[in-house]
Amino acid sequence: MKNMQNKHVLIYGDAFVDYIASDSSNTQFTKFLGGATVNVAAGISRLGAPASFITVTGEDETSEFVRTELEGEGVDLTYAKVIPEKRVSGVYVHLTTDNDRIFNKYVDETPNVQVEYCTLEQSAFQNASLFHFCSGTLFHPVAFNTTKEIVATLKETGTFLSFDANIRPLRWENEEKCRNTIISFFTDVNLLKLTEEELFFLTRTDTLEAGIEKLQYYSIPTILITMGEEGAYIVMNEQIVHIPVVKVDPVDTTGAGDAFMAGILRQIHLYGAPTTIDVWKDYVSFGNKLGAICATKFGALSAMPRIEELS
Repeated sequence: MKNMQNKHVLIYGDAFVDYIASDSSNTQFTKFLGGATVNVAAGISRLGAPASFITVTGEDETSEFVRTELEGEGVDLTYAKVIPEKRVSGVYVHLTTDNDRIFNKYVDETPNVQVEYCTLEQSAFQNASLFHFCSGTLFHPVAFNTTKEIVATLKETGTFLSFDANIRPLRWENEEKCRNTIISFFTDVNLLKLTEEELFFLTRTDTLEAGIEKLQYYSIPTILITMGEEGAYIVMNEQIVHIPVVKVDPVDTTGAGDAFMAGILRQIHLYGAPTTIDVWKDYVSFGNKLGAICATKFGALSAMPRIEELS
């Protein structure tokens, strides 16, 4: 195990309140704290590793709910910002008859209130074992610039950089801006995680092989392609390996990909970034197990597995 005393997994992103349909009729909703980066931060904490979350909330009741929930999960908010006029976004999630999720509607009253890089303490970066981000905030110029600055700062120190495409089309002006913005980070990161659908969208292809071939241009050290109940693919040094997942009866797949990602980042924090595909196989098998457990429970953050469940 690496000596990561006093280090944390640093994560940047938006907190959301998820209004998730109780069933496929999509007429009744239950409120949960949500957002991909929130789920990953809480998931890492539940797995016994320290997670520090950079985000912005306001001073209203919903923002207080978000902070209380995150702190209750053991997520460090030392570097999170409170700006009074900020209103946390809401997301309405519908369920299909197969219990898969569809992001139906975003409600964002204050998209222009974002974290600015100049307000962040350098200790956030000095104490980071790795950094993880998604594309969810990149639609906004300030958030985009903040992310670019963080990535540049940490790249200089050789810190491991993880990027989950996690595309939410409703947040973007158009597909081309979404695609180009996400691709602009490919040459910076050590790890790219994306779904098969996101691979097709970003590479303008329609087969796994063609999509992977297109991504080779960016020389991304490791790519993980998640396939839901079909498991995941590892792409490393022109090797492609499929890792299956244990079959489960899914109740709600909303947070499965985030649970997978939390597991991967937890392993990197504790044991270091893999230098061989065999170690990646172990990490991805661990992530697959977490994703499967998560899919058997309702909710996203609330379904993130705890370390004791793995026995």
